[in-house]
Amino acid sequence: MTVEGYIKGLFDTYSLVSVLSEKNDCCVLRIRNKELGKDMVVHSFPRSVAAYEELCRITCENLPMIYDVIPLEDGQVVLEEFIDGITVAQVMESGKYKYLGARRVLKGVLNALTVLHERNLVHRDVKPENVVIDKNGRVVLIDFNASRRISAASKDTVVMGTVGYASPEQLGVAQSDARTDIYAAGVLLNVMLTGKHPSEQIAKGRAGGIVRRCTQVNPNDRYPTAAKLAEALNAFHLR
Repeated sequence: MTVEGYIKGLFDTYSLVSVLSEKNDCCVLRIRNKELGKDMVVHSFPRSVAAYEELCRITCENLPMIYDVIPLEDGQVVLEEFIDGITVAQVMESGKYKYLGARRVLKGVLNALTVLHERNLVHRDVKPENVVIDKNGRVVLIDFNASRRISAASKDTVVMGTVGYASPEQLGVAQSDARTDIYAAGVLLNVMLTGKHPSEQIAKGRAGGIVRRCTQVNPNDRYPTAAKLAEALNAFHLR
């Protein structure tokens, strides 16, 4: 069966709510069960995305639940939990975060990254648009299109990620690994606190020190793990 045929079959039971994204031969739909009124997200890809296959076996508060991953003749379809909330990018449309609020969000992201990294996966696209806060305050890291398995290759063969959040190694300098996501997490923290990229303005005080360490060009100079970065976030409070 083709991707188009599989999705067409879903509409026997579901109705289309909205097209959330459509680019690079990938499509993300929000659909609703006609009888139950429950929403679900459907991703379609022209290739297999390894992270979704792994996430299908994971339960983590800070990651979306993956209901099913369907390999098809011309790609892959993923059925995912719909998170009823707003992204960090949308939150920031009305202003910047205070440190404690930014820390709470980032700790949720880091918990998700820890789970991914333990399974040899790197997200490679941590940014405000990919962090959702639901109505109960749950922090969820979404969008694994750019993710990949960590390998022993000398460098990334495909440049992926978002400009400004992508680490130097994602630009073909070296191989992406867990520290790639640490770089992006540092940029995310700075943006939440200042509204700007670290190259324009660094957060004040010790938060700025955390951002600087996260965004070192040499991955060896960054926090080695998401857990170590979370420890640094807990080590102080800003007034």
